[in-house]
Amino acid sequence: MFAFLQTSMTYQQTLDYLLHKLPMFSRIGAAAMRKDLTNTITLCEALGNPQNKFKTIHIAGTNGKGSTSHMLAAILQTAGYKTGLYTSPHLKDFRERIRIDGMFCDEDFVIDFTQRIQPLIDSIDPSFFEITVAMAFDYFAFKQVDIAVIEVGLGGRLDSTNIITPALSIITQINWDHMNLLGDTLEAIAGEKAGIIKQGIPVVIGETTPETLPVFQKKATALSAPLHLAKEKRYIAGWNYQHHHLLVEVAETALDQHITYELDLTGIYQTKNLLTVLEAAHQLQLMGWNTGADIRHKALKQVKKLTGLHGRWEVVHLNPVVVLDVGHNEDGIRQIAAQLELTEYDQLHIVIGMVKDKDIERVLRLLPDHAIYYFTQADIPRALDAVTLQEKAYTYGLKGAVYPEVNQAVQHALKIAAPKDLILVCGSVFVVGEVIL
Repeated sequence: MFAFLQTSMTYQQTLDYLLHKLPMFSRIGAAAMRKDLTNTITLCEALGNPQNKFKTIHIAGTNGKGSTSHMLAAILQTAGYKTGLYTSPHLKDFRERIRIDGMFCDEDFVIDFTQRIQPLIDSIDPSFFEITVAMAFDYFAFKQVDIAVIEVGLGGRLDSTNIITPALSIITQINWDHMNLLGDTLEAIAGEKAGIIKQGIPVVIGETTPETLPVFQKKATALSAPLHLAKEKRYIAGWNYQHHHLLVEVAETALDQHITYELDLTGIYQTKNLLTVLEAAHQLQLMGWNTGADIRHKALKQVKKLTGLHGRWEVVHLNPVVVLDVGHNEDGIRQIAAQLELTEYDQLHIVIGMVKDKDIERVLRLLPDHAIYYFTQADIPRALDAVTLQEKAYTYGLKGAVYPEVNQAVQHALKIAAPKDLILVCGSVFVVGEVIL
């Protein structure tokens, strides 16, 4: 372990140091990426390899991995296990990334960890993400969690989280995103995500396509990793909304048994994630974890309360309804568009901002042209200029004004919207994270 630096820092000073000293993908994009796991391995070895001191579940995927991580964490918490949860990026508070039983990491620990690790930061120049992964592992070991759900940041094979040997690996779904880093075919992207599959460790796959399934099968076979396809085990037989909850009827394929689950995550796209979660919980139960039917039912009703999940078709205001959704790539926006078709409103208002390294055209062509648009940008270097976004959107028949600041756009939409209208904020995690209501 490292000796404490003589100069003490406040939490805010520590956070400023982490956010501005270290290369951060959410701010500057690919320039913050490291091309191997060397730094993470070095950091964790210096800390005594904390990642080996507790059980883990590892979750990758283009979309759905955040919701899946939170649902599984809720199930494990409800079962009475002391449950760590590592996710990224954060919306409001850095400590959202590192939680135990839904509670944020202690500020004092962030200070202590940074002071201990600072000499190594100066010598190896790690990224922000590498440091936060090491911090999470160290915190979970220090607090002696029973199990931690670890969400991959980007890709899988070279993601900093990929130094763990989990009890279970999960890959939610593969879609077009980060093609500049992961590859320009679904097979290539799937290959990067499949990098979390480990020797002999069961893996649950949420969704597959003709391009991605052979990739997963080949990798799992090579590593003797039992492969479980969630959609082969269960299917969605029906769903409806009731009292701001989503009721989902799930059919067990082998038993022809229908079971209804109540979710407090109301986006219809959660039905896909639910199948993945149920199969993962089943596999954990076979390993001896207490994740049976009663626990699942109880947990899924209160995922937001138990874990603090936000930004997934989240209603934050009524009359007019304001919904926040972190959907930001082609498949995420496709799912939002499907949700909009099921939603009643008089007039649709969309506050949207994106980042430069997304495939903007793939997203814009999916958005409805009957909405009033409010083009904006998050306060990060990666943000796509709102004027550029407006110009690109216009070619797809999407029209609206430019607002240089997110909350200016939201407040203008609120001023214009009638009580029965719908205001949707989407396009970037960072745009959603800046909303203040």
